[in-house]
Amino acid sequence: MAQAAGNIQPSPEILFEALAAYQRTAALKAAIELDLFTAIAEGATTAEALAEKCQASARGLRILCDYLTIGGFLTKEENQYALTIDSSVFLDRRSPAYMGSAVNFLAAPPLVEAFSHVTESVRKGGTVISAEGSMEPEHPMWVDFARAMAPLMAMPAEGIAQLLDADAGEPWKVLDIAAGHGVFGIALARHNPSAEIYALDWASVLAVAEENAAAAGVSDRHHKIPGSAFEVEFGEGYDIVLLTNFLHHFDPATNEQLLRKVHAALKPGGRAVTLEFVPNPDRVTPPTSAAFSMVMLATTAQGDAYTFAELDEMFRNAGFASSEMHALPASFQQVIVSVK
Repeated sequence: MAQAAGNIQPSPEILFEALAAYQRTAALKAAIELDLFTAIAEGATTAEALAEKCQASARGLRILCDYLTIGGFLTKEENQYALTIDSSVFLDRRSPAYMGSAVNFLAAPPLVEAFSHVTESVRKGGTVISAEGSMEPEHPMWVDFARAMAPLMAMPAEGIAQLLDADAGEPWKVLDIAAGHGVFGIALARHNPSAEIYALDWASVLAVAEENAAAAGVSDRHHKIPGSAFEVEFGEGYDIVLLTNFLHHFDPATNEQLLRKVHAALKPGGRAVTLEFVPNPDRVTPPTSAAFSMVMLATTAQGDAYTFAELDEMFRNAGFASSEMHALPASFQQVIVSVK
């Protein structure tokens, strides 16, 4: 066989792995549903012990655990399985950082269905599921999002609270746009007893944020603004406006329309705090942020993962004086702080 340039042999492995990637998702989903990781953490480390603990077949669990070991979720020594560090922190249900609930959104039928039409979406330049895709008013998937994704956002929310020095306790009026689970505003309220949070989202979604605010003991400082961010009145005098995982759903012109409303709602010197997947200018690094553009292509009409330069231009066009990007510890997303 002729060798490729640089004496590197061509291999179909990358093709095979990509075409079979749905199998990796399905296996992880099954492990979460069986509570496999928690069972191993509690001492069931063989296929036979796991069969009793998880109420499944020993053969099935042996094959599943071997597959998860190959994928980096478990380790194996002889016939004994153990959790990796990541699995121990994020997939053991007893862990305060447990994120297994994310499977209920990230592998939910609406998202899976959207990715079954990528060819058509590429031809069109946007989702073909419906005119507005996931951004249809009152789309029921956002209630599922709010319930499933809160644990995944807990660490970024803590990072934002630290970045903004919430513990200093300055009196803050905070608008949390597309609050969803409410985790970001709630984190500011927990760290700052002088913060009043105004959470904006569809009424059905805000019910989840209310539950989380009650659990965090900040209900008396957590207020609701039901409706669309593009239609409802924000009020004024805000010190901080949170824009977490929202701008990527829309085209730049639509974002600038919203950001002008945000600018008007802020006090002089107030800050808009944006959490986003921000690719580098090459749009292929870092991988997680850059790849998010494909999610937007499949699920929205005109959304995208925007570079910092693109986001900075949107904020400047809306009247903001400056924007700075910050990395968050233990997060694959970035924070942009824009000052009025």
